Amino acid sequence: MTVKALIFDFDGLLMDTETTLLESWRWEWRRHGLEFDPVGFFADHGGDANEPRYAALAATVGSAYDRESSHALRMAYRAELNAALEPAPGIVGWLDRAAELGLRLAVASSSPVTHVGAMLDQAGLRGRFEVLATGEEVDAHKPDPAVYLLTLRRLGLAAGEAVAFEDTAHGVAAAHRAGLRCVAVPNPHADDARFTAADLLLTSAADLSLDAVMAALAGHAGQRR
Repeated sequence: MTVKALIFDFDGLLMDTETTLLESWRWEWRRHGLEFDPVGFFADHGGDANEPRYAALAATVGSAYDRESSHALRMAYRAELNAALEPAPGIVGWLDRAAELGLRLAVASSSPVTHVGAMLDQAGLRGRFEVLATGEEVDAHKPDPAVYLLTLRRLGLAAGEAVAFEDTAHGVAAAHRAGLRCVAVPNPHADDARFTAADLLLTSAADLSLDAVMAALAGHAGQRR
């Protein structure tokens, strides 16, 4: 079946917002004179995983902890970090080539549209995407396929007519459960060994041209490049 659309995850793939998330938590712990342990920080699912993080900080700080102030200050610091972000290496080249090939583009993210849309606007990329499907629109987050199924419905395409791009193992699982082939480009905090199910695994979007990616999917699925 001919590929007609490319569907991209957002966080950690189009822009490295995973690193700014982690750094915002390090900063917030240090504000209390503490060092943050990043082991187990990144969840095996999409959506907001911050409440247990606030609970852990509150338990460490004690009665002096102000959850509302902590959240406001951390988010303000993360916004400063996000303001300096640009598209990940190789992404704009892929999007440019997709336009030349007449491929439709979509984003399928577990994050809310307020975050995804604002960051895409900042990068000047929002107009590239015909469809944005985001976490508040579905009942379950990745590895559940709901956001991908919603994206396919909005595109009016069968799963075989699109390819997904993901930076996490649970994102790859969600894409496969929706019937999509999936190219994995792990974010800097992901364990590459967990991506054995990906149809193609890259270290960066700059590794291969989009034409080479599509050719690899057609003839060399699952090979590491």
